[in-house]
Formats: sequence, structure tokens, C-alpha cells
Amino acid sequence: MSLTAAASGFVVFLLSVSVVQGQNDYGVTYTSTQICAFKGSTVDINCSYRYPSRVNDRDATVNETLWFNKGSDDEPVDLRTESEYAGRVQYHCDKNDCTLRITDLRESDSAEYKFMFIMNQPGGKFTGSPGVRLTVTDLQVEVIRSIVYQDYTKAELKCHSSCRLPDRSSYIWYKNGQKIETETSSYSFYFYPEDSHSCAVEGREDFASLPVCVRGESCSRVIYTDRSICASRGSSVDISCSYSSYEYITSSIWFSSDRRHQWQNPSQPEDLSEDSQYAGRVEVRKRGGRSTLRISDLRESDSAQYHFTFRTDFFKWRSSLPGTTLTVTDLQVEVIRSTVYQYSTKAELKCHSSCRLPDRSSYIWYKNGQKFKTETSSSYSAFFYPPDSHSCAVKGHEDFASLPVCVRGEPCRRVIYTDRSICAFRGSSVDISCSYSSYESIRSSFWFSSDRRHQEQNPSQPEDLSEDSQYAGRVEVLETERGRSTLRISDLRESDSAQYHFTFRTDFFQWRSSLPGTTLTVTDLQVKVIRSTVSQYYTRAELKCHSSCRLPDRSSYIWYRNGQKMETESSSSYSSSFFQADSHSCAVKGHEDFASLPVCVHGESCRRVIYTDRSICAFRGSSVDISCSYSSYGSIRSSFWFSSDRRHQEQNPSQPEDLSEDSQYAGRVEVLETERGRSTLRISDLRESDSAQYHFTFRTYYFEWRSSLPGTTLTVTGTDEHGSLIPVTTSPVL
Repeated sequence: MSLTAAASGFVVFLLSVSVVQGQNDYGVTYTSTQICAFKGSTVDINCSYRYPSRVNDRDATVNETLWFNKGSDDEPVDLRTESEYAGRVQYHCDKNDCTLRITDLRESDSAEYKFMFIMNQPGGKFTGSPGVRLTVTDLQVEVIRSIVYQDYTKAELKCHSSCRLPDRSSYIWYKNGQKIETETSSYSFYFYPEDSHSCAVEGREDFASLPVCVRGESCSRVIYTDRSICASRGSSVDISCSYSSYEYITSSIWFSSDRRHQWQNPSQPEDLSEDSQYAGRVEVRKRGGRSTLRISDLRESDSAQYHFTFRTDFFKWRSSLPGTTLTVTDLQVEVIRSTVYQYSTKAELKCHSSCRLPDRSSYIWYKNGQKFKTETSSSYSAFFYPPDSHSCAVKGHEDFASLPVCVRGEPCRRVIYTDRSICAFRGSSVDISCSYSSYESIRSSFWFSSDRRHQEQNPSQPEDLSEDSQYAGRVEVLETERGRSTLRISDLRESDSAQYHFTFRTDFFQWRSSLPGTTLTVTDLQVKVIRSTVSQYYTRAELKCHSSCRLPDRSSYIWYRNGQKMETESSSSYSSSFFQADSHSCAVKGHEDFASLPVCVHGESCRRVIYTDRSICAFRGSSVDISCSYSSYGSIRSSFWFSSDRRHQEQNPSQPEDLSEDSQYAGRVEVLETERGRSTLRISDLRESDSAQYHFTFRTYYFEWRSSLPGTTLTVTGTDEHGSLIPVTTSPVL
């Protein structure tokens, strides 16, 4: 049954028409029949409804209410099920009053919205028709009249909207993104080719107009592609803008004003690519007046507003206009309705996101971490039992599945990882943690890596990582509290980069999850040459101490030239004139053992030593090879290996002595030069007293390599009762 609607009142910016009609004792009354709102804003559409208390000698009740703008009155499409409204629609009903709230309005939301209520009667569907016409629009700056002169234009600008704005509205005008003192809807002045202008209604500055060039098209302006973006945690996002300038642009950066507390000067925005929170996760692409900021491995802490700025020789874009707001969120399983029985719960689950999901998305449902083959919709109804957990994912985005939930109380069977991804330095230690629960008593549990499946005797049966020879003496499992397990891996290697999972067994069940675990990436610091100008004898360049790992906020850095500390440098960037002979490396202060490899800024034959291994563990009585590669700008006259731990035995502590002349190693050391620029120290018949750090040095006519960078650390040990190596010393993870 279709009911004629009635309307009057004010919501956002609207045109209201009073109409009061109905049909018998049924009726829907809308507060407004026409609403006009700004793109990006929020709108409430209100109504009240009525119906008789009894129908056909039965008490009348309303079973369901909904809003729709697609489908017919007989087969409406509930707005909550439409993907383009995902995360943007809320219903609120109190007695016979209902409100539809739509957030982050888009021009595509312009439509007629109708309310329906469904009663406990055959054919008891009633719709308020006609509904409410919503128009979504932007403010615009219009040039009303203008006179063009040689160097400027005299013009009148008008702040225009196809929405009727509240009477006596005050306006804000912007020149090049900065507020100027005027409050009326019109603005007359002399306008120059380099300047852009925009406007906003006071109190609604977040919905300012796009900036326009009054004269020409190459004024200074930035226009963001999106006002807001919503993305899943762990995914990647592109934030884009177009920009132009009257003068030549010398530099440009992306920044977040939410990170102002981390800037050295709060009034000077800092490049996001140099912010440790985003280390290794941001990439900027530029092409013909368009810039895109890509942020990967998104975290909830990345939720912020992002801006683009540029500089010329005489101007810097300093806008108080809004940028692009990013919201990072997770999928969630919501229990929509449920009926609890003695041994089960009949319920409907909803795979929910506050982000808009792709149209016609297919969904994957998991029970106890295992995929359901039959379910592809965002809702899932069934009988649910106490032991089972359930989670969901969007097909094609399985790496960003929701956390598993217990439909009927706790504890059910589930594993929840603390981190989806961790980045750590080679040679350091890392903790990978999870919480877990089970409906039955757990008999055993262990950690494993699915990347090591090819090494397992039975690929369908994961094997305990503590029994894997690759990790011998380097893994430890900590159970600091009930229902929490931590895998600690020390002396990290790049081959440890993998995905790690936790599993447990009961008498009747084994957790076999196809959900993602924690992905570990092991990497090194790197020195990158950001920009350079090459001359005949030197290179003028800027170096960057870079890591794909997130570094601690406000980290201090140490720079090395030819292995020696440079006391004056402490920032992540270092600009200077660099000569062919010199190598440079860097480290984070407090983590000097994990310095970057030395690089040649000018050419490839600079002075440097690169060790093959940072640490080696070997059995007592065995032999070991400690190797390095090396190069020099001048001819090398002599070279040898030494141990800084033997300094107290040397005649001159500041002059390292050749290990082959040390009585402790007599008859047990040999130096092999199998190829040019490579040296290997072989120590045989190893003793525990040989545990030390070993270095290589060389001399030319004018130079001696005296490095304060770490060499190779050797640990000599016996075997434990199981015949495996005793764990070596570990270092903190960043």
C-alpha cells in the first residue's frame, strides 16, 4: 500500500512544502519533502508513521522498518544492503519516529528516499509516497563581472550554491588557500593571474568550494580527488590531487597536520616520507600536475587528514582548506538477531565495514578458521554452537579478514594475532604474539611457518618451528599469561621473512586455520642517494638513511665515513660534497650493531669492507670461515684480520695486531684470498675463548681502514643434551 506523505520543517539546507494527507488510519509524515545538502556532509531524513491498533480483530504490530530509493513499493531494496552506502547509513527509530542518517554525502546520493513499515498482517507493507527528494551539491565560485587589464583583472566573485542557504549566512573567502577578511557572499577586488580563490559558509568550512583561477588556468591551487577515503587495515590506499602554479615549482611534499606534534617546528610541515611512522610504507608518484600518495600496510593510527604542498622560489602553498581525510578500519562480524536455545543459537551474522565495499562484492565466511564453501553473501544465518568461532572476508581480500567472534558467549575456538605484519632488522630479535582460546582443554600447541611447508615430512601436517634446523637455537616460546603465546626469534636472517601461525590441539579438535597469521619482514638499513650533481672530482649529494621498517619517533642517527663516526651529523638526511675515495653508512643511535652497508657515492671503488655474516655460531673443536669483501680507491699495500677483544694483549692498544701472529691462535688460523677483493679467515680447532668479534683491515700509502662499524661475531659452544646449538646473544628489535 502506498501512502501520500506530509512534510514541513528544516533539515540541513532545504525547501519545505506543507502537505498533510493520509489513507484511512495509516500514514507516513516526512519532516521535509526536499532537502539540499553539501557533498561530504551528513544529512538526517526524518519521518513519523501511524497505523491502527487492531486489524481484522488482531493486535497490529510493526515487525520491520526500512528506507529505500531503489526497487518498487512491492520489492524495495533496503539501503543497508546497498554497497554504495556501506558504512554511511544509520537507522534510528524511537516508537513511531524514524530517522535515516547518511554520512559523507556524494552527488550520486541525489535521489528520492522512501520509508516503509511492515506489519504482522498479510500484505501489510506500507510506503510513504512520494518520499523525500535529496539533492547533493557543491559550493561554487562564479565570476559575475570582470574587466581585464594588462597585469590584473578587476572582478566580482559570487559564492553560489544550488541549495538554498540559511538567511543571513556569513561567508569565508580564501586566497591561495588562506583566509581573507570578508563575510559576504560577493567579493569584489583586483585579482592577479597567480592567485586562486575559494569560499565557504561560516561553520561549514569543511565543505568549501574548489579553488578557481579568476584569470587564466595556471594559478596556484591544489584540488584533492577525494574529500574522504575509507580503507581496510593492512591494505593500501592512493590519495591524489591535481595542482598548478603560476611559477616554476622547486619542491613538493605530502604531510599530515595530525603529526604536527612530531615536527621540529610546528609551523613547518614535514615530508611524510621522512616520518618514522610511515617508514617503508609511503610512495609518491607525480605525473603532469598530478601527485598521488600511496600508503601501504595501513594501520588504524594512519587515520588522519592528508595535505599536499609545494614551493616556488617566491611562494609556498599554505592552505587552511581541508585535504583528504583517511579512515582506516577493520571488517567486523556483527550478530544482527539471535534466538538462544539450550545447546545452540539461531542467529544472523552480518559482515560489516564502515568502508564502502566494491559493488556486488562476494564474501567468504570462516568457521574455526576454515572456509565455508557455500556462503558468498554479506549475511549468514544458521544454528551456531558454543565451541565455534566465525569470521568473514571480502573475496579477493582474504588477507584482511575480520577477527573471529564467539556467537554464543566465550570461550570459543579462536586465535587472534597481535600484529598482522612486523618489520625487524637483520641480526635483531622479534616477538610474534597471539591470544587464543578453546572450548575444550588444550593438550598441545606450537608455532609454525606455512612458508616452510616444502621442508616438512607431511605438507598437510605443520611442524613445530622449534624443531626446524633453520631456527635451531634461535627460537623460544613464552607463555607469560593464560591464553597468550609469544614466539621469540633471535639473530634474525632475511630468510626468516615469512608468515607465522599458531595452532593448538584438544582431544577432539585441531585448529587448522586458513586465515592469515603474522607476516615478518627482515631487512637492513640502507643509504640512498636522494639527489646528486656529479663534478669531475666529487659529487654534491643528499644521502638518506632509509629503512622499510618503522623506526622509533624522533630517532637520532649516526653517520660513518670510511667506517668512522661523523660526530656532527644526527638527522636521517646528510648533504655534502662526496669524494671518490670515501664510503658512507648510517645507523640508528642505540642500534649501532645494525648499521647499513657502506656505499660509494661517487663511483664503485671507494674504501669499504662488507662482512658476509654478522654473527656465526660454531661447535668447539670444529672449524669456521669468516669472510668479507673489500675495495679501496688506492692500491692496497697490506691487509690482515684482528680481534678487538684481544686489544688488552696488544703492545699498542690503538694499533690492532695481525691474528696470525697472536700466540692464542698459533697454528690454527689461515687467511684465504680465493678471488680479488675477498678475504676469508679460517680458524680451526675452535675453543670457547675464541668467542669474539673479528675485523678485517687494510692499508694503502695514505690510508688505513679503521672502522668503528661491527665486524663478525663468533660464538663457540658445546652442544646441549639434544645436540643442538645453545642460543646466541640477541639484540632488541626496532
